[in-house]
Amino acid sequence: MTASALPAANAAPAMPLPALSALAGQAGNVPLTRVSLAYIEARFKLYLRFGEPARTLQLDRWRRCAVFLPGAMLCRIRWQANDYGTIRWQLMVMQTCTPLDAVQRIPGVQPGARLLLHAEGDANVRAVLERIDAIEALGIAAIDVSPAYWRTLGNRLAARLALPEYTAERHAAWLAGKVLP
Repeated sequence: MTASALPAANAAPAMPLPALSALAGQAGNVPLTRVSLAYIEARFKLYLRFGEPARTLQLDRWRRCAVFLPGAMLCRIRWQANDYGTIRWQLMVMQTCTPLDAVQRIPGVQPGARLLLHAEGDANVRAVLERIDAIEALGIAAIDVSPAYWRTLGNRLAARLALPEYTAERHAAWLAGKVLP
């Protein structure tokens, strides 16, 4: 370790960050999901399109880690390029889970999440982004959309069928169904 990396002897101690469970108003044993994010200019972007992390940690100049509570919905986009242009577009809509739920292992998501939609390629990712923009134009937050809609959208993409619209009526039905016992 170099001398420049050592903390100054007379520097004030750093204030500890509050616990994530305190931020969320939850008990101390809340299982959290960590999602890796990164940015390297003109080469690599791994970012959230939507989602509300309980906290985002800056790991270094290029990497961050977003921490989510159980049941949170999020959309992560991966874009990669080389000297000749874009080589990969990927979009995933996922829902974080509790330890008792079945989860899928996803690179960069610890311990895993329920994968609702997976789109690969420029055309598929752009089609899903258009649907997300249309949902937000209705005044509906993308994190509040029915998980069944994201699954249907993913299945329609895979089958190369027409993509369904998410309407205010469909959203009202989803919210009414959540209230029922």
